[in-house]
Amino acid sequence: MNELLQKIKAIEREQKFRAEHDNLSRYNRGRKKHRKQIAFHRCKKRNRWVFGGNRSGKTECGAVEAVWMARGMHPYRKNKNNVFGWVVSLTTQVQRDVAQKKILHYLRPDWIEDVVMTSGRKDNPATGVIDQIVVRNVFGGTSVIGFKSCDQGRELFQGSSLDFVWFDEEPPQDVYEECCMRVIDRKGDIFGTMTPLKGLTFVYEEIYLNPKNNPEIWYEFMEWADNPYLPKKEILLLEQTLDETTKQSRRYGRFAAREGLVYPEFEESVHVIPPFVRAIKV
Repeated sequence: MNELLQKIKAIEREQKFRAEHDNLSRYNRGRKKHRKQIAFHRCKKRNRWVFGGNRSGKTECGAVEAVWMARGMHPYRKNKNNVFGWVVSLTTQVQRDVAQKKILHYLRPDWIEDVVMTSGRKDNPATGVIDQIVVRNVFGGTSVIGFKSCDQGRELFQGSSLDFVWFDEEPPQDVYEECCMRVIDRKGDIFGTMTPLKGLTFVYEEIYLNPKNNPEIWYEFMEWADNPYLPKKEILLLEQTLDETTKQSRRYGRFAAREGLVYPEFEESVHVIPPFVRAIKV
């Protein structure tokens, strides 16, 4: 009887621990589901992008994708051991406040083998800047999630061989191109989550337009209404503070140019007609 009670208490402790720390198990598992997040995770393409408005849920799916890959427990992909990937932010401050925070949110403490800090204390990594997190992989080895910032310059992105790179917001073109070189030999993945606030940049040209018809490129637009956890009243209040051009980027995740908006549904073959001469009655 005493042995049975001990087992019951152990189960209760584990249940309590998971309730407090296992945020990954609750991701997209409730009554409300973020359908576009699921579409992103299900996609088998190796260069995937979410163009989303602020608070649309884009960063969440990027962080979960990175943790699933590092842990070797991706529900829609072939998993492997000893994964090495990078999380790339615009600056170290943005890294600490956004991407790093999301990664730590979805990593259970008992999954973390070690933390290497750039600054701050490893016993309280959330308040400092992380260089690497060593993660226990379910196949028995360890994976590494490294953190980079674009303000470090392209040179510091050289040399490594990677299984994935997650861009949290749009990187400079030279950093993007360098990271594409890092995943070649491992047939790794590039994925980005961004709000397109910089206009018609190389991401618009190379990813959205995809002029070379790269079969591995995939993208999705994600807006506030796609996030089932965003209160409708908050959407209405925030929408009233934005002009039309800003709303297209910050709500709908659409690319905008100075002279006007570029809508993802535009097709030249459909929306453009040949020139014609208008007859004038005399």
